[in-house]
Amino acid sequence: MDQNFSDPLSAAVAKRDANVLETVRDALKYGRTALAFQPVIQAGAPQNVLFYQGLIRIIDPAGRHIPARDFIAEVENTELGRLIDCVTLQLGLATLAKQPNVRLSVNMSAQYIGYPKWVRTLEDGLQRSPELARNLILEMTEKSVMAAPEVARYFMNDMQKLGLCFAIDNFGAGQTSLVQLRDFYFDIIKMDGQIKMDGKFTKNLAQSADNQALIQSVIGIAGSFEMFCVAQNVETASDAEVLTTLGVDCLQGYHLGAPTLTPPWRQ
Repeated sequence: MDQNFSDPLSAAVAKRDANVLETVRDALKYGRTALAFQPVIQAGAPQNVLFYQGLIRIIDPAGRHIPARDFIAEVENTELGRLIDCVTLQLGLATLAKQPNVRLSVNMSAQYIGYPKWVRTLEDGLQRSPELARNLILEMTEKSVMAAPEVARYFMNDMQKLGLCFAIDNFGAGQTSLVQLRDFYFDIIKMDGQIKMDGKFTKNLAQSADNQALIQSVIGIAGSFEMFCVAQNVETASDAEVLTTLGVDCLQGYHLGAPTLTPPWRQ
């Protein structure tokens, strides 16, 4: 199909996407990357940080830190997406090597499990410091797991023997059956912040009996499979209170702490 972009909007979108790809490519080439750290808090005990999620940032030539939400859609199905996973894991392992008392989760795509550079990054990190495995949590989205379920299952079984934990991210997007969830043996469920009854799943929860019922069902599923349940996108004190009352194990969101480049161990 010939794309001459006679439509100004299409041309603008194409230019934007090309600029995004170039920015990400240059950031990876020159090592302009960093992790921002967001705490995951024990429900009912805001002083207890159970672990941090390491969120990739790329740094543009002007020194601005760009979050993944601004570029991941354009790169996730490209070679750059694979390299982003590698860099995220590399930065996460480096953090754990320096901070043995920190537990850290990093994102990965189940579709990239066999990617040689990512596998080497993980193997090299664990060979140098096998003890890092007990503090590393790998988060895979429900969508990516369902794209390669058998590969994900075997990989998880092998890695859990080494002490790694796994979280299923964005759970509730509608891809995973209960039978499949049982077969994977995830350690953590992170509820999808975009499930909608009347707004986001965990947003304005105090005013939504329907969403409260949905969340309670997910909490029950997590308990049945002996998984910790994390509520994401917690933005208000009232929502945190309702989630705690419903029985969620952990809370994550701007109400508890925004992603930061200067976590406590760097202050």
